Amino acid sequence: MELKEIINQPEGRRLEFKEQLPSGSNLARTVIAFSNDAGGEIYLGVKDESREIVGLNQDTILPLEERISSMVFDQCDPAILPEFIIMTMDKKAILRIKVFKGNSPPYFLKSKGKESGTYIRVGSSNRLASAEIIAELERQSVNRSFDSEINIEKTLPEIDIEKFKLFFEERTGEELSITTLSKLRLYEEINGIKNPTYALILLSDDPLRYKLFPYAKIECARFKGTAPGNFIDRKTIDINTAQQAEMAFQFILRHISQGTEGYDGVYRIDRWEYPIDAIREVVRNAIVHRDYALSGKDIKIAVFDDKVEITSPGKLMPSVDFNLMEAGQSEIRNKLIAATFKKLGIIEQWGNGLKIISDDLKNYPEIELNWSEPGIAFRVTFSKKSYTPEMSEKTREKMSEKMSENILWLIKDNPKISAKELAYIVNRSSRTIERAIAKLKEECRIKRIGPDKGGHWDVMECTE
Repeated sequence: MELKEIINQPEGRRLEFKEQLPSGSNLARTVIAFSNDAGGEIYLGVKDESREIVGLNQDTILPLEERISSMVFDQCDPAILPEFIIMTMDKKAILRIKVFKGNSPPYFLKSKGKESGTYIRVGSSNRLASAEIIAELERQSVNRSFDSEINIEKTLPEIDIEKFKLFFEERTGEELSITTLSKLRLYEEINGIKNPTYALILLSDDPLRYKLFPYAKIECARFKGTAPGNFIDRKTIDINTAQQAEMAFQFILRHISQGTEGYDGVYRIDRWEYPIDAIREVVRNAIVHRDYALSGKDIKIAVFDDKVEITSPGKLMPSVDFNLMEAGQSEIRNKLIAATFKKLGIIEQWGNGLKIISDDLKNYPEIELNWSEPGIAFRVTFSKKSYTPEMSEKTREKMSEKMSENILWLIKDNPKISAKELAYIVNRSSRTIERAIAKLKEECRIKRIGPDKGGHWDVMECTE
């Protein structure tokens, strides 16, 4: 990339501008944060706000390199070796300091120690790393994922994995035997005792899962309008990790519209308003690559009138770049969960996810994809480029009518069906079903005969 293009980019995870050498340990903190993450570049001689190129004194630039090298060596541990390149623009000298992703994290300030001196990059700022983040960096240094850690509170035979077993056999046609569990590395045997890994606990419906990972769930919401506020529908998905993706995907499908694009002979061609293959892939990735070590944070899926947002705890993996979606990229945070998902067919092929998203988006020129890192999280947003409130109202009316027709069909099939059963089958909240039933009554399309318990529904025609 040309220097002019780089300077026009915003500061962020891999980029920082400084007019001159920062005082104290400020530069060392940035170098440490870059080393603990994806690496990055610091440009000296450029104002960070206006991007005015002020340049550096040509006569002192080489001594400046030596000074920075000594500063980094004296202040950072383990050792960090940045690369220096002198660049010129508008006849002014700029010093580029390139910091590579470190192989031995966590990196920290010697004077503060690991617990108080480890920094990470969050957006365009350097933040002190929490104990959870430091532990994750330590796992990265030995190439061990969090989900491969073992738990000794229960042994393998004591873990309730019955629902996961049934799901596994349904998806693969194979029995989830002790041999299969071993191949998937879902337990480790130590001194003759089989201990489950965190991956198996997350894949289970055992009470231990809810004790250790009460936040390993997905909070779904459909908001009225274009910002958080009034809920139309809400759902908490708090079952085993293997089955979360499909339930979350179905929640999104319920709240986006599907229209007719045309006909192929006598067959109707339906088209969703969003690229559903891309959305499905983002949902999968949110579950596979979320940071389960971060306590108190769950996956959030929000459907608005103008966009769909999927937010997953944990930053984007360092070697993955959403700006290069056509390239095959694969870095896995939860190696055992990912391998199990591949066996289940939830993941199709390593490194193919971003290309699936990119290819599907090509069929939706009216939809824009954006990604961001709000704090220690990763968010993908699918937005309508030409959204108007009128479009949203028509969509809501269409979806409301579709749900009403589903309720009428269910009532015709079973006149004694309860509102609670309707909510379960239609997969909507009880409040949403109650509103739909009230509307159908008002329109004289249904009538309740007898009491709530023991009575039945009557589908009727309006009479004047």
